[in-house]
Amino acid sequence: MIEHCRQVFLEESDELLAELEIALLELEKSPAESSLVDRIFRALHTIKGSSSMFGYDGVASFSHEMETVFDLVRDGGISVSRDLVALTLQARDLLKEMLLLPVGSSAGLEGRVRHIIDSFRMMVPAEAGVALPEPDTGASVPAALTSFRIRYSPGRDTFRMGANPVHLFSELRMLGNCRVRALTEAIPALEELEPTCCYLSWEIELATECGLDAIRDVFIFSDDDEVEIELLETVANEEGAAAGLAAFDVSVAASGEAVTEGPVYEAISSIRVSAGKLDSLVNLVGELVTVQARLTRTAAGRDDHNLLALAEELERLTGDLRDNTLSIRMLPIGSTFSRLRRLVHDLAGELGKEIELVAEGGETELDKTVIEKLADPLVHLIRNCIDHGIETPAVREAAGKSGPGRLRLTAIHSGDCVQISISDDGKGIDREVLRKRAMERGVIPAGAELSDTELLNLIFTPGLSTADLITSVSGRGVGMDVVRKGVDLLRGSATVASTKGAGTTFTLRIPLTLAIIESLLVRVGSDCYVLPLSLVEECIELSREDIARSNGRHLVNVRGMIVPYIPLRQRFGVKDRAPDREQVVITEVEGKRVGLVVDQVIGEHQTVIKSLGRVFRDVAGLSGATILGDGTVALILDVPQIVHAEELVECAA
Repeated sequence: MIEHCRQVFLEESDELLAELEIALLELEKSPAESSLVDRIFRALHTIKGSSSMFGYDGVASFSHEMETVFDLVRDGGISVSRDLVALTLQARDLLKEMLLLPVGSSAGLEGRVRHIIDSFRMMVPAEAGVALPEPDTGASVPAALTSFRIRYSPGRDTFRMGANPVHLFSELRMLGNCRVRALTEAIPALEELEPTCCYLSWEIELATECGLDAIRDVFIFSDDDEVEIELLETVANEEGAAAGLAAFDVSVAASGEAVTEGPVYEAISSIRVSAGKLDSLVNLVGELVTVQARLTRTAAGRDDHNLLALAEELERLTGDLRDNTLSIRMLPIGSTFSRLRRLVHDLAGELGKEIELVAEGGETELDKTVIEKLADPLVHLIRNCIDHGIETPAVREAAGKSGPGRLRLTAIHSGDCVQISISDDGKGIDREVLRKRAMERGVIPAGAELSDTELLNLIFTPGLSTADLITSVSGRGVGMDVVRKGVDLLRGSATVASTKGAGTTFTLRIPLTLAIIESLLVRVGSDCYVLPLSLVEECIELSREDIARSNGRHLVNVRGMIVPYIPLRQRFGVKDRAPDREQVVITEVEGKRVGLVVDQVIGEHQTVIKSLGRVFRDVAGLSGATILGDGTVALILDVPQIVHAEELVECAA
């Protein structure tokens, strides 16, 4: 139970650190926005309180120092600057490192912690008349103090939940001088005592200048505990702490009333579930969909109306269960967009460029697995746009471009896919340089005639780069290859459009989920195959006369448009005689229409995706498998990979 609670704390801390990073990056753009300072302050205060509760004392102390800095920012003692934001981002990264270490093992980071704290101190101007306090819990309390009496009664399960009241008392001591007294009257007789239960309550006497809200913040994670805060009186005395504590001998002052905070019971609107449990649920639903398909097939082959009615009802319920289960795993892509802001900020500073990131469509939802696998391609695309696309301020000014470079990141739903665009207003792709580099690398033969789309798509070729210099950011032609492979693994597509001098746009089409997809079931020879329906445009017949008219070329006329096709019989080595009339499934891959010739189109199919075993994992053109209603296995075709492989063969020829 303790480990579970600590894991929840770490997950929540990660979310708070992400919120802190976003607020800091926005504050750099809008330094006069006081609400952003409040967001930063709240995130730091919550991290401080929760880390203290779980024994991360080093994190609590460091975040307290950072909190003090932004308290001075809020009061005007420190002005917001680029240097302050950069230093706080470094401190945020160090906090994340400290939280990744086991409890009490952050001693090796003390030097870096002290360096950052000293750097913060140097930012406080001397004329401000303020200074950061030393992280000493025994420091003297200012003369003007408010006295409180606090009665704290934790729940019986406090220890089992991994909480430690001692950490709360330590945080109260950071607010001022206090005395803590344990109340033992609730402890039962020895034979009735449960060792893991908490029977104690405490009475705390606190003299502080921080006020009631600061005390409430200490108990921010104690919703299930009873907390009574009794306001006594304010003492202004040169003796300071001694006079403050003397006030506890006085009963409730006439000007003060007891403030009680009991447990607040609210309807739980959401719960935190581990990703493993969700994955297990989706797998079980996938198995249920497969069994339901077999039952529907069995019922259709028997003259039993009751069985058929039950199968239809089960099909409806299974469909609803599938949709609801998949929706649980859907997350807004905005969380990924937010993390990319830091990448843009740091990389722009490293390259000496001024860049504004505009993100739209952050509420667009994708399966969490897709979002995780999409992170690397997005990082490489953004690095490419910043390094190769957007110019330095001097070059932009010479080209007549005013203001910072703009990088736009958008996401919208498009059918059963999400379309993600990354565009910049930089110099664009020089097609002649790209063609020259492709010829030098042997990617295309000299004098090859390529359409504009085919030429631009060469940017995804492994080892091909238009950069003149190799830097720590790019230049080796690896990044765009990572993008192509990452998108192919997601069964998506990537296209690029560019205007010289005006910018470049990369567009990714990614399926909403990788667990269960709508597909087209086809037959080649005696085997069935599955094509993702999101890539299919239409199906047409291919007769022997059509083949004869093409004079041996794999081309078909689709309403006046010539479309190349790939005979899957030939690719899969099927030896028996093809039917007189085959079917061409017209697909769209990276903006280009390509046909796949099959023996028969069976129809639409709800496909539960299964991973291939180790032996077949690296077979080109396959992305998975599924189980059909009759229990047989059908392979899922990786259409983009098949098309790319065919293009390479043609280029080699």
